[in-house]
Amino acid sequence: MKLHQLHSKQVLPISKEEAWDFLSDPKNLKVITPDAMGFQVLSGADKKMYAGQIIQYNVTPFPGFKTRWVSEITHVKQGEYFVDVQVFGPYALWHHKHFINVTVDGVEMEDIIDYKAPFGILGQLANAILIKNQLKQIFKYREEKLTELFGKVAGKPGFLEFKTI
Repeated sequence: MKLHQLHSKQVLPISKEEAWDFLSDPKNLKVITPDAMGFQVLSGADKKMYAGQIIQYNVTPFPGFKTRWVSEITHVKQGEYFVDVQVFGPYALWHHKHFINVTVDGVEMEDIIDYKAPFGILGQLANAILIKNQLKQIFKYREEKLTELFGKVAGKPGFLEFKTI
């Protein structure tokens, strides 16, 4: 079955330390997730990110479909990146890399998500019709929310790309 990749970048006029402090706090995921998704942390968000951390939450990715999602933080390099992997949840595979890169304008936040839809060919159809669009909406919301919280660098629009690999 097909593996899909979402690649997102956003430049924020803040320091690497400010970006890391915000992104490495699991509680802030709720802040940058659309309210309609019903995101609720259940456990594991009481400490800053560390390798081996397990975070459990409920999420409603589509109306009428509430699910438990369990992530493990598998890699952390303080101030630079962390990786979360879905251990249990709605995807057949979810591997999300978060990078913080210093730029002349502040920092560039970069996300690379490799994911596989569940349910074989039906999942591929669901990706084309629903999943891909839902992920676009989530990352658009995230970009808007981070701009609201930290400001925007003029002439540096966000970047969002999907591809099948």
